[in-house]
Amino acid sequence: MDNVKAKKHLGQHFLKDENVARKIADTLSLEGYDHVLEIGPGMGVLTKYLLDKPINVYVIEIDVESVAYLNGHYPKLHGHILSEDFLKYDINKVFEGKPLAIIGNFPYNISSQIVFRALDLRAQIPEFSGMFQKEVAERICEKKGSKTYGILSVLVQAFYEAEYLFTVSEDVFNPPPKVKSGVLRLRRKENFALPCSERLFFTVVKTAFGQRRKTIRNSLKTLNLSDNLRQDAIFDLRPEQLSVEEFIALTQKIEADGV
Repeated sequence: MDNVKAKKHLGQHFLKDENVARKIADTLSLEGYDHVLEIGPGMGVLTKYLLDKPINVYVIEIDVESVAYLNGHYPKLHGHILSEDFLKYDINKVFEGKPLAIIGNFPYNISSQIVFRALDLRAQIPEFSGMFQKEVAERICEKKGSKTYGILSVLVQAFYEAEYLFTVSEDVFNPPPKVKSGVLRLRRKENFALPCSERLFFTVVKTAFGQRRKTIRNSLKTLNLSDNLRQDAIFDLRPEQLSVEEFIALTQKIEADGV
């Protein structure tokens, strides 16, 4: 098998630029973990550079044709290829609670879902890096005050330091996507436990941005907050005007209000 055919329904765009692949592999610090899981390796252009590093490399791939290709071309991966859907698979069948890094050239159609899944596993994932559609990568790393600052920005940056690293042109893929790509790195904060209910924090952020053009006072009506709390000046702001720290403070106020 010389090549795997890119499948549109899987959002596959195979990276063909070796320098870009090497640069993405080099975004990993290899600190604080012994394992790395690559999501959607395709034909292994990034995988080969990961295998050169002093780290235990696993890959997870839903495309059976790609799995066959990897088995045939990368003997070092034998026993380390998970023919599964990352969004549904229990990774602890393999990693048993051990820390690991996540990396990949992520399918654009599910890249946000991959991030949310990684957030669910944040206690196990000290580092996460890879390639997204440029707009999504920028959104994840965006700061308050921007129109693109939103749910992903706040939830990711509550637990990780987010850094946009570099932009990748459309012409280094086969087939080329219609948009540019961006590579980012997330490094988990040293103290990533929030000083508030994390479940409530997620609810507050998602509910606030659910009606982002409204003030916090209006967008959080469904939480049935007390009239006294709703007089706080923070409720005059729109969600994109609140930093991550201010969302945490808001959650603390709501928690103290008895929600």
